[in-house]
Amino acid sequence: MNLSRLSRCILFACLLILSPHLRAQGLSAAAHHAKTSSPDLAIVQLEKDIPDLMSQADVPGLSIAVLRNGRTAWLHNFGIKNTKTKEPVTDATIFEAASLSKPVFAYAVLKLVDQGKLGLDVPLSTYLPKPYVESDDRLAKITARIVLSHRTGFRNWRGDGNSLSIYFTPGERFSYSGEGFIYLQRVVEQIEGKPLNDIMTQLVFTPLGMASSSYVWRADFDERTATGHDGDATPQDLWKPKDAGAASTLNTTAHDYALFVGAILNGAGLKPATLSEMETPQIAVDPECTNCTDRTPKQLSKNIFWGLGWGIVRNSKSETLWHWGDNGAFKCFVVADPAHQSGMVMFTNSQNGLAIAPAIVREATGSESLAFSWIKYDAYNSDSMHFAKTARDQGVEAA
Repeated sequence: MNLSRLSRCILFACLLILSPHLRAQGLSAAAHHAKTSSPDLAIVQLEKDIPDLMSQADVPGLSIAVLRNGRTAWLHNFGIKNTKTKEPVTDATIFEAASLSKPVFAYAVLKLVDQGKLGLDVPLSTYLPKPYVESDDRLAKITARIVLSHRTGFRNWRGDGNSLSIYFTPGERFSYSGEGFIYLQRVVEQIEGKPLNDIMTQLVFTPLGMASSSYVWRADFDERTATGHDGDATPQDLWKPKDAGAASTLNTTAHDYALFVGAILNGAGLKPATLSEMETPQIAVDPECTNCTDRTPKQLSKNIFWGLGWGIVRNSKSETLWHWGDNGAFKCFVVADPAHQSGMVMFTNSQNGLAIAPAIVREATGSESLAFSWIKYDAYNSDSMHFAKTARDQGVEAA
């Protein structure tokens, strides 16, 4: 073999060895080029409009992540953590996720289903040593599926000092219930033999890299947390949950929650059939109420349903997953479109946070979400919000 031919062979072999690395570099460069040369116009508009929306609604701070192609395409922070300290919101800022806790817990529950530790349609009463509700045979009808689709017959919350009661036959209809999630939490803790936050860390936070997420308060949150504010931007007392609650105590960042949404979009961590169950409508909601224990629906929604842990909005284009969160002085919203591999999550430290959510979701996704007409929060530009703001700033007579 002459020297020239030998050199060509060596070069060809080197290219074969290096080709995966070079291909990866090329893809990375192409992605970077696309990101820098072809900006997402929706994101450009969001960055321009969000500060004005926050100003109009007296929302001090906001953190948002937008997902494209199944991953975070934009993570941005606006405003301040506390109107007294004026510290800015950053990627590390902790927010109360409120009811955005529920889809994350549902994901963990379905992982236990995949592991064969929990049956989706097995009565939860069979897992506990004593009845969770006394003297009601209908308890045997409540399963994980029934809880995750809000069909237990429980009220949202029983109220301090009140016993837990079943108000309609489980499975019969929809009525949003945090109590149902606490019941399922007790079953999960019984099965795993450890507290909820340890279970969530093992099943969700560690696998997904959610290093800033916890259902109980962590010492490092003290310096990182946003403070909730009432409607006139007055800071409220911090809530530092010592006990985990599957329905509402998750503290997290927009960065971390976007990792979870990405897992849902990419089908990570669940068997395909289980993920399909999660995203399949289980029950149509009553269009006139969210907490419906005292009301028999006259009709059912044709567009809004509940899956396993997620709300589902169906329109002519697609079915989107969504959830809202309301812990009073913290409001948040998440939407995910598996078919188009896109999504958005936003956290605010304000009682008024959901007043600007419809506008932000519309810009981020390109369409109106029918969910907002069901949960019925006043928009930032509504007459009622305008009256409240004018009365607060200029007095009732001016309003």
